[in-house]
Amino acid sequence: MQCLYRLQFLKLILIFNIYLYAFFQLVKREGAGIELPMTGDKVFVHYVGTLLDGTHFDSSRDRGEKFSFELGKGQVIKAWDIGVATMKTGELCQLICKPEYAYGSAGSPPKIPPNATLVFEVELFDFHGEDLTEDEDGGIIRRIITKGQGYSKPNEGAAVEVTVEGTFEGRVFDQRELKFEVGDGENLSLPVGVEKAIMSMEQGEEALISLKPKYGFGNAGNGKFNIPGGAMLQYKIKLAAFEKAKESWEMNTVEKLEQSGIVKEKGTQYFKEGKFKQASVQYKRIVTWLEHETGLQEEDEKKAKALRLAAHLNLAMCFLKLQEPNQALENCDKALELDASSEKALFRRGEALFGMKEFERARDDFQRVIQLYPANKAAKSQVKYCLLKGNSNNFHLSIMAIAATNMETASLFLTTAAAWNPEKKKTQLTVSFRFWFGM
Repeated sequence: MQCLYRLQFLKLILIFNIYLYAFFQLVKREGAGIELPMTGDKVFVHYVGTLLDGTHFDSSRDRGEKFSFELGKGQVIKAWDIGVATMKTGELCQLICKPEYAYGSAGSPPKIPPNATLVFEVELFDFHGEDLTEDEDGGIIRRIITKGQGYSKPNEGAAVEVTVEGTFEGRVFDQRELKFEVGDGENLSLPVGVEKAIMSMEQGEEALISLKPKYGFGNAGNGKFNIPGGAMLQYKIKLAAFEKAKESWEMNTVEKLEQSGIVKEKGTQYFKEGKFKQASVQYKRIVTWLEHETGLQEEDEKKAKALRLAAHLNLAMCFLKLQEPNQALENCDKALELDASSEKALFRRGEALFGMKEFERARDDFQRVIQLYPANKAAKSQVKYCLLKGNSNNFHLSIMAIAATNMETASLFLTTAAAWNPEKKKTQLTVSFRFWFGM
């Protein structure tokens, strides 16, 4: 009897709280640890949803698949964004949500009527930060400590004021207040991942950023901060203020041409210093500003074309240095659209294709360079390497490629190789050896 009275009493308390509060959360099983999800985290839950009268309207458990969403982004009802933010991994709770924190006066027909109070049983299984990388490789993970204001974010070239605190294995190695332009971070010993993270932040936002080596200090590490190669880093960043750089649509033609000349020189200086990532950022700005410019005066058209060509050629070289041949190839193709006989574009495209193990296509580009620019000795050497790499399974052709020292002899070998067939392998090989080694 006492147990029955206790249950009735708890039920009265529950009903009282339903009417007193917008939503009520009852923990049915405690979670593990102390860490809670943050705004922007992707959370994974199971849930069962019912009306107050017990009518079942939805269940992820019935579907056999966990439900995921980004916390605090308005992807779910308000009660969920608030309630799940207080849960620990493994926690099981009940959320009782008044209409204003659920589906309101509209409901969600046909299963949820207007002005319905809803009951959800929610179990939190996992959560992790937001992946900011384009490839979604987990290299830059953001967890928002304090949400920022508004929706505007810094762009390339924006003037930013930030506070940064870098840690490695629990040791604080960098703690500064900085003012700089986005794109210049490497000059201040900031990893590329920090700048990418800043460009995703709103004013006033404070976030915890985890960086894989690719977006940190790479395999080289950083001697100044005593960071070894291959280190995983964490940064706490607060974006205090920023002023966006002018977007392309905000600039007239004269401004675009002037700014393109300035950032071209800036990029060239970075390249000379071996700062290829920073250099590429500057060259990309030229492309962004000028690639869609139309109806220019003849003189401006010439300037714009020359700047775009230089930008694509320099981007190709940057990406070759960064061992990203696919992007180098893309920029060479763009350069060749502007100048089909560009010596640098053809040669660098050959290098990009070589890096992609497209040896025959690479050889074609190097041979095209030789046809147009016979004095290019580097292209002649590259043809030899393409022959060697592309025919590494053909012994006699490999021998010929190794021996080749100029285009005339290489041409002779290509003729010999074209006529060769498996039945005459021994004869052809003997001829080749006699020609070269005087057997």
